[in-house]
Amino acid sequence: MLKSKKRYSALLIILFLVIASVQTVLADLLRMVEISHVCMVNNEDMGKPQIPVKVGDQTYYGCCKMCIGTLNNDRKARFAIDPVSGKEVDKAKAIIGAKPNGAVLYFENEKNFQAFISR
Repeated sequence: MLKSKKRYSALLIILFLVIASVQTVLADLLRMVEISHVCMVNNEDMGKPQIPVKVGDQTYYGCCKMCIGTLNNDRKARFAIDPVSGKEVDKAKAIIGAKPNGAVLYFENEKNFQAFISR
């Protein structure tokens, strides 16, 4: 009986360490980025300031003339779905997280961003 309790305790410790490691890796895989560094048409962190595009009272960002036209004329380019809540998010107001490859996700608030990286 004592051996099985020790094994169970050891398994619990290993499981805890694995979960902690996975959470650390997930946090490293998605980092919050500056909104002005994101091309909102390509949904990519460009690592430097992009071209501001004023649409109504919001400012979006694109990397080229084509993106400027798309942001001005295509509502779908200005909105995304929050992966946590499933709600539509205005990219100009979003919290943006970038993956290591530069691809971005848009969140309606920091709470959802934190919930996503804590999974």
